[in-house]
Amino acid sequence: ADYSQIELRVLAHIADIAALKKAFADGLDIHAMTASEMFGVPIEGMPSEVRRRAKAINFGIIYGISGWGLARQLGIEPAQAQAFIKAYFTRFPELPAYMERIKEEARRQGFVRTLFGRKCFIDGINDKGARRAFAERQAINAPLQGTAADIMKRAMVRVERMLAESNLECRMLLQVHDELVFEARTDQAEDAANAIRQVMESRAVADIGLPLIAEAGIGDTWGRAH
Repeated sequence: ADYSQIELRVLAHIADIAALKKAFADGLDIHAMTASEMFGVPIEGMPSEVRRRAKAINFGIIYGISGWGLARQLGIEPAQAQAFIKAYFTRFPELPAYMERIKEEARRQGFVRTLFGRKCFIDGINDKGARRAFAERQAINAPLQGTAADIMKRAMVRVERMLAESNLECRMLLQVHDELVFEARTDQAEDAANAIRQVMESRAVADIGLPLIAEAGIGDTWGRAH
């Protein structure tokens, strides 16, 4: 079972991005929405490659990628990549404001916090040149990835407790980024997946004002479960 677009959901909450929050509340696919707006492609029947490029834009921009970096990733001209970034900031004006606010917070106190208050120390934030630029990207990144990691750990604790109290023969094997891997009896796999998903999506794990969406797959190998 894995969380769907969890870092973008965390961003929508932490940076209070109205359009992004509404999109998630409406159950939209954010990467498809971005692709539609950036490339003028209808969401229905959208090629997977177009959505993949939009995904690179979403994650690249929120983590402070440069126009040159985005151009290299997408195989386009730097001027076009810079235009994408400008359009993105126009679409979500709260995002650049959040980025500046979090960088200033890191410069002032040397750390930033996750949504749950965990400190993430940012080395080199008051240096000059490339080291400072790297530290600023870390400062933007840490509250988002850190909060997503916190949510996953809270989910793991609650899922483990639920399994211990249930009649399900199921055990947690691995945590890989935003994904949890379990082993269950074949005849109980579907019930286990539903129970696990229910816990992962519960507000007891994290109430960020947006739905947490967990997706589960079942298979006799890890690969086939995807």
